[in-house]
Amino acid sequence: MSEFFHMGGYAPYVWASYLLGLVVIVINLWLPWRAERQVWRQLKRRRRNEERVCESETS
Repeated sequence: MSEFFHMGGYAPYVWASYLLGLVVIVINLWLPWRAERQVWRQLKRRRRNEERVCESETS
């Protein structure tokens, strides 16, 4: 098992590339999720503002 983790002396390069790949995947998942949350917040804020305008026009 230790041979697997040692990877024939190339372990630092292999594990660094695995780590870098994982970081890229996490970023590719996190950024769109964050952007979607921001869009939903903006839509809710816009809807609330439009409701206020409609209420003030009818009053």
